[in-house]
Amino acid sequence: MNSETTSLLHYNVRLDGPLGARLDAMISRNVAAKDVDALVAPFLDKSETHGLWQTEFWGKWMHAAVPLASYSRNATLRDSIAHGVERVLASQEPDGYIGNYPDALRFGDGWDVWGIKYTMMGLMHYYDYVEGRRKKDEGSMTDFGLSDFGLRTLAAGEPPTPRHVLDACRHLCDCVIAELGPGGRRGRELWQTGNWAGLASSSILEPVIWLYNRTGEAKYLDFATDIVRGMAEPESGPRLVDLALRGISVADRDGYGNTPDDTGEYVCKHSRVKAYEMMSCCQGLLEWCEAVRNAAPGVPSGDGGRLRFSSDEIFRAVLLSAENIAQEEVTLAGGASCVEHWFHGARKQHLPYTRLQETCVTITWMRLCQKLLRMTGDPKWADFIERAFYNAYLAALRPDGSEFASYTPLAGNRWHGMHHCFMHEDCCDANGPRGFVCFVEEFFRTEGDAATLNFYASSRVDGVLPATGAKVAFEIYSLYPRTGSARIVSRCAGDFVLRLRIPGWCRKGAEVKVNGEAIPAPAGGAYCEVRRTWRPGDIVEVAFAMPVVAHVQDHNVAFTRGPVLLARDSRFNDGDLSEALYADKRYGGGIADGELRKTFAPVRVPSDDIGMVFVATLPLGAHYYNSEGGLQPSVSFCDFASAGNTWRHADSYRVWLPMERGYRE
Repeated sequence: MNSETTSLLHYNVRLDGPLGARLDAMISRNVAAKDVDALVAPFLDKSETHGLWQTEFWGKWMHAAVPLASYSRNATLRDSIAHGVERVLASQEPDGYIGNYPDALRFGDGWDVWGIKYTMMGLMHYYDYVEGRRKKDEGSMTDFGLSDFGLRTLAAGEPPTPRHVLDACRHLCDCVIAELGPGGRRGRELWQTGNWAGLASSSILEPVIWLYNRTGEAKYLDFATDIVRGMAEPESGPRLVDLALRGISVADRDGYGNTPDDTGEYVCKHSRVKAYEMMSCCQGLLEWCEAVRNAAPGVPSGDGGRLRFSSDEIFRAVLLSAENIAQEEVTLAGGASCVEHWFHGARKQHLPYTRLQETCVTITWMRLCQKLLRMTGDPKWADFIERAFYNAYLAALRPDGSEFASYTPLAGNRWHGMHHCFMHEDCCDANGPRGFVCFVEEFFRTEGDAATLNFYASSRVDGVLPATGAKVAFEIYSLYPRTGSARIVSRCAGDFVLRLRIPGWCRKGAEVKVNGEAIPAPAGGAYCEVRRTWRPGDIVEVAFAMPVVAHVQDHNVAFTRGPVLLARDSRFNDGDLSEALYADKRYGGGIADGELRKTFAPVRVPSDDIGMVFVATLPLGAHYYNSEGGLQPSVSFCDFASAGNTWRHADSYRVWLPMERGYRE
């Protein structure tokens, strides 16, 4: 069973406090409020002739709706899930096809295979949770069983078992193999369909591996290997392996055997630099590598000598791509991309791009980091999830939880997403809730004889240690990241290790105490391991120093505090947001990259729609040469997630502040 889609069953996390309230609001006002009939209507129509992506929305929604229904016990959401599954399965054709394209246009240049990917994912999310709960409860069907969903009939007179859902997914994948597999009816390879040099269609690799993991049928691993070959070997295909191994940046992979379109159209047939689709393919490659490594004796290894690259080389290629994204593309807000393309964004983030940090890209980056965290155990990937979550992700979520913005630029204002495919939906709003699922899934985990806490927020967590079967449980009390402290109270007994992530941004490490006694803690970017015989009521206290750090780039400066990016906001009414900082050190000017700024002081927030506020004295202004202008003014900053969150054009914000060029540089 795929680990990604089952964690909320085994690692129970209940968020409290402000973060829990935001999650609850998102569930009730976004996920549970979706019109499932509108989401599944295209499956029943099958008349798509514009090459659009209408069938992605239901599968994306299911990715979050199913685990969040389990999390929230929301009956309305459960009914919607059951209704949607019934209607989608009712639309399946005799050859297994589930989609909305007429036969002549299926598996071609549109988004048909992309939509099938999300349909398979949606079906398997449902299957995993229902089947997982059924096994856990030994058929009692309590809590999250079929009776909870109210699923009645999947076909005339047939009983509503999870097997029907998995069989439908199998039948759908068999249809794809028959059409696009070796010798397939369409006479083309899978990577030759869809958009972005085959990246969009090739991302179906992820659910194909999920299906192999659930069925153990070698034909699905074989088909997955064919998809991997298409990603890696054709000269004009995605080239996700050799270009990465050669050190080619993700933004510079066009021109190697392909000629990108120059029409200026939004959707490109031949370019390789589409951020969302590339990372989706990388996610599938990691799933494939894991499946090959875990293949049982007697099961084909996955390549059978058919691939030019080994699974180790493919894994290294994905790791190199992810590290390149982290260094070259991810901004201080944790998001990436401009108009959804890679563009060396980290070095350009101070420039006034507007369609910056697509929410789909932010969430896909979080999911890729999630997979790498699980496969490598390196906490730096949790650092990237945290940065993205507390900045770009929460910035995209409307304060009332009802909607996700498509972009989160570093200057300007928040605004509604686009209405795609004539459906009053957009890809980012459909994708949005998956980011909260990713955060909750990695919040607390158990492995071997250790329990790991990756993030800090008021919550209740519990799980089972695989090595011993022992139950563990803790309560966490924290206003992190508004404050740098957390209080963790044991609600269990036994000998095991509690691992506490010390964030990489924490330069001085952390202070950790157990029942008031200090224990050694590593520097930032590692786990602090507390091994002891735990008793109910034991208290662990963690404290992180959170100085404000300056980041200087091409005569611009931005500030972070812990994992949080700070921004000026017009609501503070404290001057021109574009006013420059003067550079002359004789008048207190000049700020260096990495400098700790001691003049930032936390103050009371003026309204409930702002999470945190800091007042700073900074060398702002063009008139510092007169006696009054030489005094540094006070300006206010809020957390980036709160900046511009009124969603009014009249309210603007800014992260990067210009610095004048000083003659003594």
